[in-house]
Amino acid sequence: MTIRLSIAAALLASAAPAFAATHEVAPGENAQQELQEALILAEPGDEIVLAAGRYTLTDGISLDVDGVTVRGAGMDGTVLDFTTQADAGEGFLITSDNVTVRDFALENPKGDGIKSKGADNIVYHRIRVTWTRGPHPENGAYGIYPVESTGVLVDGVKVTGASDAGIYVGQSNGITVRNSIAEANVAGIEIENSRNALVEHNIATRNTGGILVFDLPDLPVMGGGNVIVANNLVVANDTPNFAPPGNIVAGVRRGTGIMVMANDKVLIEDNILSGNPTAPVMVIAYTQSFEDERYNPLPREVVVGENIYNGGGYDPQLEGAEMLLEAFGGELPPVLWDGLGSLAAVEGTAGWSLNLAEAGVGLDSAQPGPLSVPAPSGEFDRSGIGAPAELAARLGG
Repeated sequence: MTIRLSIAAALLASAAPAFAATHEVAPGENAQQELQEALILAEPGDEIVLAAGRYTLTDGISLDVDGVTVRGAGMDGTVLDFTTQADAGEGFLITSDNVTVRDFALENPKGDGIKSKGADNIVYHRIRVTWTRGPHPENGAYGIYPVESTGVLVDGVKVTGASDAGIYVGQSNGITVRNSIAEANVAGIEIENSRNALVEHNIATRNTGGILVFDLPDLPVMGGGNVIVANNLVVANDTPNFAPPGNIVAGVRRGTGIMVMANDKVLIEDNILSGNPTAPVMVIAYTQSFEDERYNPLPREVVVGENIYNGGGYDPQLEGAEMLLEAFGGELPPVLWDGLGSLAAVEGTAGWSLNLAEAGVGLDSAQPGPLSVPAPSGEFDRSGIGAPAELAARLGG
């Protein structure tokens, strides 16, 4: 009987899941090595806990283990300081699935802040990425940077000083960006070549452009669309563009609030847009030449719903601005459309159109006039838009 019980107990033990481990790391002289070792040695289900304090890191760190949580003591309590970083890569690279990063900060990474590539079902929660010298073309390009992922939740983060986009999600599907602050970046929040994205309850301020929804050619994942931009505060996006020359966002005009370029099915509603001097809302086609046969450069089925507009279009960074301001009585209407593709707007939306004949012809061929577009036909299809619901369950605790 004793032998039988022992065998049964052994079988039960082997069938039970292994207990998740907690790896604790503290600031100090060996913090770089200890943190990277913890990231390497972690197993699925483990948690890496970063004690409060400032960690001086001279190289980027990386994680390639599924199901790991990296947790600090708060975005102002645990700070990973990359000011003396030797390489020019990202501060933190993640290439595994079902990862949660939360409650810590990265300062002055030489490249991007946190980049996750091919990392499905990833959660960024209460992460801060800051370039402390303020806007500068030599700052890293992206703060929060998930790319090529299915299932992305960005919640409660703050990014300041990115020379491209503060919060960027690219070539991904099933995305929510919410409750976050993007301040003093070139682009505050950017959704690029992605589908089924919800951008809500964010603050985009003091960027060159507040919230951008782009689709670009020549990328592995094409066909961005099914995006909702709602209930955001987009205010005073008036920082001069500091992107390095040649960057696609180097062409974003100072004072752009929400910009949609070459996307399909985008809804803009219930946002507050104030103090965006070029255009509170801009809907345009892609303007550069391309050879990618998969690419459609036009915006399609973009819907501008009810929004609150206050103090926009008073200092447009556009050719012929003086004549435009004079024609429209000193301030441009809040919605700017280049006249290409298809746009609908709720009744009473004030706007103007460039009435361009084709994409890429330049503003010198524009024939500005009042916006004349149809009202939306039916309800916007919201099905399948946003991150999987189970990702939000990780935010507790």
